[in-house]
Amino acid sequence: MTPAVGDANGVDPWEAAYLRFETPDDEVRKFVGRLRGVGADAWRRDAQVLEIFSGRGNGMVALERLGFTRVCGVDLSPRLVRFYKGRGHCAVADCRVMPFLSGSQDIAIVQGGLHHVPDLFDDLPMVVAEVRRILKPGGLFVVVEPWMTPFLRAVHWACAGPVRRVWPRLDALATMIHYERETYERWLANPAFVQSQLSGGFIPQISQERWGKLLFVGLRRPA
Repeated sequence: MTPAVGDANGVDPWEAAYLRFETPDDEVRKFVGRLRGVGADAWRRDAQVLEIFSGRGNGMVALERLGFTRVCGVDLSPRLVRFYKGRGHCAVADCRVMPFLSGSQDIAIVQGGLHHVPDLFDDLPMVVAEVRRILKPGGLFVVVEPWMTPFLRAVHWACAGPVRRVWPRLDALATMIHYERETYERWLANPAFVQSQLSGGFIPQISQERWGKLLFVGLRRPA
C-alpha cells in the first residue's frame, strides 16, 4: 500500500520519489539480505509465503530468488500489482480483509506497509487479527517498519537541512516522508501500541530496533 497522492497530471509524487530512492534491483537485493537476516535460509522452500502490502512485488521476487516456490502477495493498488512479473500470484485486496482461507499460509511478511494504514488504532488490530486468521498454527509473521531510533532522528535532521539538496537519495526519502507524513508520524509516535499489538498476536522470536527500523518476527499465538 502506498499513499494515495497525485498531481494534476496524474503522476504520483510519492512513487516517483520511491523510484529515485532505489531501483527495483536494489530493492530486491535489499530484501534478499533482509530475509536471510531473519532466518529465511532455514525456512522450508515449499512453505506458503504471503507478502502483504506487496506493491510492485519486489519482495516476492526476492523470495523467488531465495528458492521459495509457493509465493503470493496482496496489495490495495491494481496498478502496482500489474508490475509484478514473477511466478507467484498477486491479488488486489485490502490487508484488513484478505482473500485467503483461514490457516492457509505458513509465513506472512510485511516490509514497510503497516505505517501507511489510515487509522493506526483501528486498522493495525484488524491487520494483526487477519494475519493470525490466515496463518497456520505456529506460522510466522515477519514485520519490518520504520522506527524512531537515534539513526532515524539523525536522518530526519538531515532531511530538514541543506544536505538534502546535494544528496538525491536523501531528497527522495524526504519527499516520501512529506507525502506520507500523517500516517508515518502517527506510527512513529506510538511504539508501545504497535509493540502491544504485535506481541499480543504473536510470540516474539526476534524483536530488534536498529538503523531506523523495527524488525519483528513472531510465531502465531494459539487461539
